[in-house]
Amino acid sequence: MSGFDGSLDHLLAEARRIDLMLRREVIALRGQRSQGSWDEFRGLYISEEEIDSLLSSEPDEGRTSKSASSDAAALRLDEYLRTVEETIREQRDRARESGAELRLEYLRQAFGLTAAEVDTIVVALLPDLDLKYQRLFAYLQDDVTRKEPTVDLVLRLIARSAEERLALRAIFLPQGQLLTHRLVSLVDARSADSGCLLEKAVRVEERVVDYLLGWDEVDVRLAAFASLRQPQVGLSDVLLPPDIRERIQRMVQEKSPTSGVAFFLQGPRGAGKRMTAEAVCHEFGMPLLIVDIPRMLAGEVPIEVALQVIGREALLQKGAVYWDSYEALLEEDRNLEALRARILEWTERWPGLVFLGSRVTREPQSVLDGKPLVKIDLPTPGFGARRQLWGAHLDSGLCGAGVDLEALASKFRLTGGQIRNAVANARNMALARGNGQAHIDMEDLQSACRAQSNQKLSTVARKIRPKFTWEDIVLPNDQMAQLREITNHVRYKEVVYGEWSFEKKLSLGLGLNVLFAGPSGTGKTMAAEIISGELGLDLYRIDLSTVVSKYIGETEKNLDKIFREAQDSNAILFFDEADALFGKRSEVRDSHDRYANIEIAYLLQKMEEYDGIVILATNLRKNLDEAFARRMHFSIEFPSPEEEDRYRIWQRVFPKEAPVSEGVDLKFMASQFKITGGNIKNIALGAAFLAASDGRTINMEHLIKATKREYQKIGRLCTETDFGPYFDLVKS
Repeated sequence: MSGFDGSLDHLLAEARRIDLMLRREVIALRGQRSQGSWDEFRGLYISEEEIDSLLSSEPDEGRTSKSASSDAAALRLDEYLRTVEETIREQRDRARESGAELRLEYLRQAFGLTAAEVDTIVVALLPDLDLKYQRLFAYLQDDVTRKEPTVDLVLRLIARSAEERLALRAIFLPQGQLLTHRLVSLVDARSADSGCLLEKAVRVEERVVDYLLGWDEVDVRLAAFASLRQPQVGLSDVLLPPDIRERIQRMVQEKSPTSGVAFFLQGPRGAGKRMTAEAVCHEFGMPLLIVDIPRMLAGEVPIEVALQVIGREALLQKGAVYWDSYEALLEEDRNLEALRARILEWTERWPGLVFLGSRVTREPQSVLDGKPLVKIDLPTPGFGARRQLWGAHLDSGLCGAGVDLEALASKFRLTGGQIRNAVANARNMALARGNGQAHIDMEDLQSACRAQSNQKLSTVARKIRPKFTWEDIVLPNDQMAQLREITNHVRYKEVVYGEWSFEKKLSLGLGLNVLFAGPSGTGKTMAAEIISGELGLDLYRIDLSTVVSKYIGETEKNLDKIFREAQDSNAILFFDEADALFGKRSEVRDSHDRYANIEIAYLLQKMEEYDGIVILATNLRKNLDEAFARRMHFSIEFPSPEEEDRYRIWQRVFPKEAPVSEGVDLKFMASQFKITGGNIKNIALGAAFLAASDGRTINMEHLIKATKREYQKIGRLCTETDFGPYFDLVKS
């Protein structure tokens, strides 16, 4: 005798075996009728002839008739049933030896089901195989409306005595395997809640029916927050630090997918947490069920039901579970704490492979006492790895001549996933230009990189879009040289810190701290914009009103949030008028002095740890604490411009499109008015509005009147010495 041809063949054989149990129950009912205890109208009604026709497909050994002795028929049927059971057992063993998939058998093994629980599933499954069983169930339950088997009928079929029926009631309890894993559900057919277990209808869950019939689509209730991935790459194909790769490979070799290991994968967005989990599953040859925790929390499926369905689905798919965005459970909230404990309890008890993916380093070690927890830190890839990732994702045929992969890898600390997305976005930008070709230029890539960076910094700072270039700023040669040195410091950071190993000599962050000091209007903000534009990095101006707080500890919290969000933003932090926050530490006379000094010390610590660029701008350098000046990589003085510099500013302040009269004497303006570039910009703008109002070109009259308004604004007297021959315009 050969084994089963497949899973469905086995399932149908089990169904035929249950058929014999149904016949046995029919014999018992007919025996009751022959003794006069049968009311032929109670079913209202299913005829005896119809039942015989429904049961007429079996061999003679399994048939019954109204004229046959019920006892003799029952004995003959029991003997035949034992033969069928033995045949099924032998075929099942041969199929197992040949490696054939028997889904009903896997269901028994995976969920730890007893023979009675398996029989319960098969009985409740019969109407999904053939509608005739609805009539048979109605007949056996004396009610044409009861087309599904009740607990009472199932127990009558699978138990041979009253004592056994009472014992088997336990399989229908909430803590039983059938209900715990949602393999079947109990339905109150007659009322909202009949309260009687025996009257409840037994229904196989739709997903289990689909599985047994050979379909593998994920349960529809999981569609909103879960997906099944078939891993395509192994550990050798994932770009990981060598020590982490070796550690994971060693664990894969030592463990089995059913050893119940939990991996805690920590790292920033795009660091490869999910890809690493998929690679581990690829090594084990199993799929990965990815559960998005925030979506699950926001969904309509009750959490307890969701956990049951997730566990059932993972077992049916023979896969691992990946809890994505675990950090969503770490907020200080009582409801989240309870939910976190429930999910971790599920993780601890679930027998398979589990992954917890989180951007936060707080691991659940204290909760998972019964399951090994392996913590894997996946940091943002270093310069060399980033350069390799850029090269892997960017086809050289798609890049323009100006694309510098080393500059991208140096300036933007992106993860592998972010680099992949940035390349895709840059390609879309190139296509959107409408030339029909996807030649990506450096501007496309820098814009895409900024889009991939953390944008949450905008909640605590104001983003500035750079408008100025090197041609717009006027400074002495030494200051201009220092500004260019700042950009070179960023460009060649990886050469010095990485290739030349200066990083080994530094204990804290590898960031760049810059101090701009000088009077208002001398170009500090403009210089920050130029550096931002030159490097292609976002510039965020910190609003001190949202940082400094009179409440103890709040300033530190605000600073921590700024630097934490900035860490993944690839942005320049620009603290304007920084002396308001970075003032000198004072002698401690009271608690206010002590906490003010703590704030300064805390800020110094955050600046030293930060890997990005911080620019502090102050009008009065002497107001800054000496500790700040000592920790600056660059300190640039922005002096008030001399006459020659003022003249250069005047020459550059008007746009090419502005109608400036040839009679405008810019040398006079530069020599007479000792003001800053910011004042000059205000005067030029004011003169433009004056000219626009009378429909003429910008001339000296407009400039003099605008200068008068600027003097009044800054509190300076308008004297004949300054205005010279144009003083009459001032008086008028």
